Amino acid sequence: MITAYPLQWPEGWPRTKSWHQKNGRFKHDGKWITVYAACDRVLRELEMLGISRDDIVISTNLKTRMDGLPRSDQREPDDHGAAVYWQTRKGMRCVMAIDQYEKVADNLAAVAATLEAMRAIDRHGGAQILDRAFTGFSALPAPGAPRSWREVLGIEPGITNIGIVRAAYKSLAMKHHPDRPGGSHDAMAELNAALTAAEKELKQ
Repeated sequence: MITAYPLQWPEGWPRTKSWHQKNGRFKHDGKWITVYAACDRVLRELEMLGISRDDIVISTNLKTRMDGLPRSDQREPDDHGAAVYWQTRKGMRCVMAIDQYEKVADNLAAVAATLEAMRAIDRHGGAQILDRAFTGFSALPAPGAPRSWREVLGIEPGITNIGIVRAAYKSLAMKHHPDRPGGSHDAMAELNAALTAAEKELKQ
């Protein structure tokens, strides 16, 4: 059974490392978006896709209200991730999970924004594409699958200059070395493995 609290992150869905998370810029009525407003956006977008409220679970590390939605009146949890589970009109069970922002509200707002973009596909006659996208959410990678070196080092596709790669590695290593505040052996191990993979792929 999918739980609204605590966060039930989909098995095999990659997590964003804390040092790659960023501030969100989602707003509501001219102010930074709240958890309440972000949940409302998610529910509204799914409703427009024909999803019943009874078939939706919004899962976070925020304790829930009586209606099962996360409460706004509590401190930001250590894990800011948000996962939204639902069942489509054709009975397909889907999930969308985002944790790239430093607040639960922003991750929920990002889910809503993604759903809005997908709904635009549906409006323009791309129902088949939309179904394939939903199927993709169910086809998750294997649990524990490592991230690519480009994702770890923040290198955009198409960049093959090893100097840029090494500069990115050096910058991240200075921040995440175990001897630095907030650094860790795991972070450095991932960075070292990423650099090795990059040098092998780029043959440097």
